[in-house]
Amino acid sequence: MLRRFRLEEPTSVAEVSELLGRFGDSAKIYAGGTELLLAMKEGLVQYERLVNIKGVTYLNEVKQNNGEVHIGALCTHRELENSPLVKEKLPALAKLEENVANVRVRQVGTLGGNLCFAEPHADPGTLLIALGAHLVAEKGDGKREVPAESFFVDAYETALEPDEVLTRIIVPVPAQPSGICYMKFGYLERPSVGLAVAVKLNSGKTAIDDIKIAVGCAGPAPKRVAEAEAFLKGKSVDEATRTIPEAGETAGRASQAISDLHGAQDYKEHIVQVLLKRSFQNALSQCT
Repeated sequence: MLRRFRLEEPTSVAEVSELLGRFGDSAKIYAGGTELLLAMKEGLVQYERLVNIKGVTYLNEVKQNNGEVHIGALCTHRELENSPLVKEKLPALAKLEENVANVRVRQVGTLGGNLCFAEPHADPGTLLIALGAHLVAEKGDGKREVPAESFFVDAYETALEPDEVLTRIIVPVPAQPSGICYMKFGYLERPSVGLAVAVKLNSGKTAIDDIKIAVGCAGPAPKRVAEAEAFLKGKSVDEATRTIPEAGETAGRASQAISDLHGAQDYKEHIVQVLLKRSFQNALSQCT
């Protein structure tokens, strides 16, 4: 059962930031509330005030700005799933959003809320890391951009300062020829392992110009595994394909996998290897 709390309803980011700064740990931002309210009902967390940011209307826009897609933090998973711009420019993200939880959660849950809650088994953060996204954090006296790979600090912990508000997610449109793939595996409601690969080939489509690999769900927070990328970047497509087993083993060890209800550490590391091979092949197939 929910304990009593006060609902604050600011209409600007500056007001939100001021409320967070004034009330500190006793206040929490409320957007879709799909995870926050459940945690409060279970008695896992408790706040005296919820700061409803749904009145900050401009935070739900999706637009293109030169070679980037700008996504407002209040965009719901359902809106991103159905966005023509996201489908065209970031099809891997649109596909991921189609598979977030269930349609009821996607209808009210927001991308910004998902990222800020930093639940270890959430999907979007892992793909955004591989896409090279930046997250815009604002407060009364300014704003800053945080690379997605630096945003997630630990389970349920982000790089946001106490009075900062996540307002926008900036995702570069992948240069061609390229391919992006996100795959996940799990036998419970939440995935045991999620893995994202973004591959950019040279103009002749014979070599790996650039590659980003991110692993999520396996450990406390999603993370980029540059150690595995080093096995593949700059290699010919054929050589990289032969090197995938070594890259997979390295990615598994670097994923910071932990044993929990979703699987043992060594089991998750093995799944990382399997998913990397499959995701890499899928991403390559998109470049042809």
